Amino acid sequence: MCPEPPQSADTVADLGEFGLIRRVTDGRVQPPSTLLGPGDDAAVVAAPDGRVVASTDVLVEGVHFRLDWSTPEQVGRKSVAVNLADVVAMGAVPTAVLVGLACPPGTPVAVAEGLMAGMWEEARLAGAGVVGGDMVTAKELVISITALGHLDGLDPVTRAGARQGDLLAVCGRLGWAAAGLAVLGRGFRSPVAVVGAQRVPEPPYEAGAQAARAGATSMIDVSDGLLADLAHVAAASGVGIDVRTNALEVHQRLLDVASALGADPLHWMLTGGEDHALAATFPSAEAVPADWTVIGSVVAGPGVTVDGRPYEGPVGWEHWRRE
Repeated sequence: MCPEPPQSADTVADLGEFGLIRRVTDGRVQPPSTLLGPGDDAAVVAAPDGRVVASTDVLVEGVHFRLDWSTPEQVGRKSVAVNLADVVAMGAVPTAVLVGLACPPGTPVAVAEGLMAGMWEEARLAGAGVVGGDMVTAKELVISITALGHLDGLDPVTRAGARQGDLLAVCGRLGWAAAGLAVLGRGFRSPVAVVGAQRVPEPPYEAGAQAARAGATSMIDVSDGLLADLAHVAAASGVGIDVRTNALEVHQRLLDVASALGADPLHWMLTGGEDHALAATFPSAEAVPADWTVIGSVVAGPGVTVDGRPYEGPVGWEHWRRE
């Protein structure tokens, strides 16, 4: 028998691996898609049409998040949101997440519990369950999430289907997370709405399947910057994509923050990542769902342009890029 974990444990080392697992899983409610959740060698998740959409992301403290900027709950929510956004961008419905958590032995139990509480909450918002994973010791805090979803009988919407003449549309916020990062980088903690967008993205979870049902020809989530991510669609589809800046609605809050910081809000919207909005192409205006905004079109390739011209400067984030 495994000993009961001490209730007064201060660190994850005090609690132990299995004690921590019990602490963060006991009493949690799973969605109907979870046939067997945490506690066995593997989980069992329903796949209604026999296909599973899967994606994995790794988040490293100091690179993807900072605990002096965000609470553990916010980091947990963000780690799940950025992964489920990839599943949604395929036109799928989220079903489950698997969690890999590596942390130093001196990590406070409250941090680990907060991380997991945030993961459970974000999964719940998306209609998914936290169905299993692994916890190990490490020199730094690292979170790995595997997200699963199902296609509900539809074809996956890939990056490779955009065709000349299609319309480009987006659903979700653009530029807010970049604005929040700029605010935090200056040592401020407000405006709360802008800073909150950096701490916890809000992917439009239902919009991916909605776009698939509407006949979207290609789709991607905006994780590294709108122009950078559209470049992946353009390359995979063998087309060009032109973004019209007069179609981008710049929210007054972004205008206010940009004015205070001496920044360009349009630059945030075009190149800022981590909002995890969805960008998709549609064959006609009639096919674009009501919650989506048309911001450009698919043209003869190659590459991505802004108002018909190449964009000057970096277009988004890329790991290991030499400046």
